[in-house]
Amino acid sequence: MKEKTETPVLKKKSVTVTAHVNGNGNGNGAKTDSRLAVLKTHKIYIDGKFPRTESGRYYVLNAPNGEALANMCLSSRKDLREAVVAARKAFGGWASKSAYNRGQILYRIAEMMEDRRAQFISELTEMGSTPKEAEAEVNCAIDRVLYYAGWSDKYQQIFSSVNPVESSHFNFSLPEPTGVVSIIAPEENGLVGLVSVIAPAIVGGNTCVVLASKTKPLCASSFAEVLNSSDVPGGVVNLLTGYREELLSHFSTHMDINATIYCNNNVEEIKAVQTNAALNVKRAVVHNNTNWMGEDAQGPYYIMDTQEIKTTWHPVGI
Repeated sequence: MKEKTETPVLKKKSVTVTAHVNGNGNGNGAKTDSRLAVLKTHKIYIDGKFPRTESGRYYVLNAPNGEALANMCLSSRKDLREAVVAARKAFGGWASKSAYNRGQILYRIAEMMEDRRAQFISELTEMGSTPKEAEAEVNCAIDRVLYYAGWSDKYQQIFSSVNPVESSHFNFSLPEPTGVVSIIAPEENGLVGLVSVIAPAIVGGNTCVVLASKTKPLCASSFAEVLNSSDVPGGVVNLLTGYREELLSHFSTHMDINATIYCNNNVEEIKAVQTNAALNVKRAVVHNNTNWMGEDAQGPYYIMDTQEIKTTWHPVGI
């Protein structure tokens, strides 16, 4: 059955046009005309490209005062499938990069975000934050990317170990990336919440498919542009917009996704994610009631949420 396309509700803007005319009906006067605002349609981000959603649907993002801000794509199950294919294709190359190189790339992301500070602040303000709150969130988001860039070549030393064993073997354990990670981003923090779950996943060598906040998605689209113009290979981060209730089950049941990160405190959704994750024994990570602006929202354990511990037994001579 063909899905119905929603009709946007656009507010009219009053435009005053002044025409200088003579006495034959052309005297000086002002004419007021009305026109419809042309809203930008923000596309999704898959495999380093900006396609429109396969479904052809979108929804109108409104400011708290009811003013229409933009058209946002309503991603479909097929969009998710294509994003997972892109993430799986990119995983091998991204995971094989050195930890130092991944740290450099995250640092480059922070540089690009710094250049766009004014844009991010403006978008957060349009979506309801005060200018002071918006500036604080942007600063925190940039600092968080830098924080994980610094951890890129250090968390392995903390979480790796040489294990004493009875047999004639050299036994050691070290973390390695899980694979493709699906992320349901925080709803209330459109920027800092988004980067706080993406950065630890990719710095550890994973690739990801992310569903951005439904009510505050503008920064996600701008962040995708940052990723596209930085050194992040296509497919490492794939950003979708749309309704969580439509896509939640697909994000947690897809058989080629190795881990799911859920950021919300809806008890029924948490239960659904944990139950669906059992279908292919994928890891389910839940962040509920997290203050994404606080220091507790960062740390090397967020990197380890999407790491597997690999243990190697190497025979040694007696």
